Amino acid sequence: MSDAFRNPVAFVLAVLLAGPIAAAETGGRRIDMFHPPVGGPRVTWNAFHEDPAAKTDEVWHIGEDAIVCQGTPLGYLYTEQDFTDFVLRLEWRRPPEKAPGKGGVLIRTTGNHKIWPKSLEAQLNAGGAGDFWGLDGYRLTGPDERTKSLKHPQFGRLTNVEKTVDAEKPPGEWNTYQIIARGDVVTLILNGREVNRATGCDVVPGKICLTSEGDEIHFRNVRLEVIDGPAK
Repeated sequence: MSDAFRNPVAFVLAVLLAGPIAAAETGGRRIDMFHPPVGGPRVTWNAFHEDPAAKTDEVWHIGEDAIVCQGTPLGYLYTEQDFTDFVLRLEWRRPPEKAPGKGGVLIRTTGNHKIWPKSLEAQLNAGGAGDFWGLDGYRLTGPDERTKSLKHPQFGRLTNVEKTVDAEKPPGEWNTYQIIARGDVVTLILNGREVNRATGCDVVPGKICLTSEGDEIHFRNVRLEVIDGPAK
């Protein structure tokens, strides 16, 4: 375990504490990742902040109706458990009174905590919702006309597969995301429309993250269906 995982500021959210999930307990079943029923399977969440002085409950508010991310400092909520193959469903929106902003969902996240860890990002940036980004060397491929790679001095090797269509709703309205990770193929469905599919993806167990990228963003109904159970 890296020193970043022991950051005392990145504490486990008390209301979500639970033990590891057994594969037999989750295989083929949906898990409500923030509001599990009594006796149901649970996921343990933790937080990483770029600013070590940040307090998680001042960045993330876990309410009954929504999870509200204030956006600063940069960082993310992450699952303590690792997952490889799954279907992740969630809803997200931007507050209507604020300028369009950034956000994302990271899957198969590995390595040390930082901005940003090796992972596959399902983009939530305004105007870019539905794009895939392979961060810090995470491998994926897509059609040549929609795929580009670049080397960033801070974020390492990046691979972008652009969405096929803009299906995002206006600020204030809830969007639905369905991220289907099966082997080396990851499919992204936005508001009921398939907007992206990446192949040749790194098949590795990793954490699922919701990012804080400088702008307020809301999440709700975050549910996971594990295909093969969490990786050991």
